Amino acid sequence: MIIEGTEPFFFPGNGKKEVVLLLHGFAGNTAELLPLGNFLKAQGYTVFAPRLPGHGTTAEDMLRTKAEDWLDAVRDAYAVLKGFAQEIVVVGASMGGSLALLLAAEKQVKGIVALSAPIFIAKEQGISALPPKEMLMPSDFTPEMERNLENVPPAANLIYTKIPLLSVYDLLDVVERTKNCLPQITAPALIIHGNADTMAAVESARYIVNNIGSSQKEIVLLDGAGHLLPLMEGRENIFKKIVTFLDKL
Repeated sequence: MIIEGTEPFFFPGNGKKEVVLLLHGFAGNTAELLPLGNFLKAQGYTVFAPRLPGHGTTAEDMLRTKAEDWLDAVRDAYAVLKGFAQEIVVVGASMGGSLALLLAAEKQVKGIVALSAPIFIAKEQGISALPPKEMLMPSDFTPEMERNLENVPPAANLIYTKIPLLSVYDLLDVVERTKNCLPQITAPALIIHGNADTMAAVESARYIVNNIGSSQKEIVLLDGAGHLLPLMEGRENIFKKIVTFLDKL
């Protein structure tokens, strides 16, 4: 059963601007992107945010999905949008930013915005202590801290209380694929990252900008900002930066 408020959302725009494909992150859900989606809609953009397989339901569902399933869902969403729009921009947060970059390496997109996209997992996450994959069982989970953010859509706080350790390896698979695909990307790119991100190390943003094949690229590092940029206080300033970038495409 899908958690109420984590369904895919679609907002039609004014028909004069690009279609924006919004991608949420690992173990997150579409509600994390709802404030950004509403902001873009108000600017006239058409917005579609799909729900990645195994997300917005149960941790057990996540265990039954793999990195390729998440990427296939992104490819499917792109194909749907191409049915009625020639120009698509892809915007992703956290692992969604990684998936946005992977999509841009495969398909024609007009622009990319990656928010807190991981290339290097922050040391605070203890990835170095992750047991070897061959030693893990489907019953191996790691507890996840509850999220109690204020002034966000209610479902944005309804994250899983545990994460399958095997799924962490699929996240790392996405990260490694992203790292390898960067030279193939040519679309204009905006990379935004918080200097205080304890999930995706800020070095990730610098690596992306230094290695992406795009000739038009911009990096924005936010002092004191953490990982959940679309939900942070003062997020409207980030949304404005995104719209400024999109309006110039």
